[in-house]
Amino acid sequence: MEDKSDKTELAGERTDLAEDRTVLANERTFAGWMRTGLAAVGIGLGFNALFGKMDPAWLPKGIASCFIVSGMIIFYLAERNACSVMQRLNAHSVQPLRRMNLRLVASLMGFGSLILMGGMWLLL
Repeated sequence: MEDKSDKTELAGERTDLAEDRTVLANERTFAGWMRTGLAAVGIGLGFNALFGKMDPAWLPKGIASCFIVSGMIIFYLAERNACSVMQRLNAHSVQPLRRMNLRLVASLMGFGSLILMGGMWLLL
């Protein structure tokens, strides 16, 4: 016959493992949103490359800029959401990404997108 403390210990262990799985799922979700943001930036860049010779010249750049800005917003929201979830969870067996690393990745992606958009507008 099982002891009640054994059941409690097993339940606690299962809860800890579930929280670890949630930490890892959060990191995968962050990566997915970063890919979505990069896709938006890529669509903007591709749109400008494909329709760059349209008249008026500012129109394809404006449409491409909308996609790039959308990607930058996605980067920001992904970082904010991932950091919020990480703050609420405690990892037990896994080593989660630090929130600073999530911010660094999102910031670099956003900054690179901004530079890309600036270069696009400067190339007339």
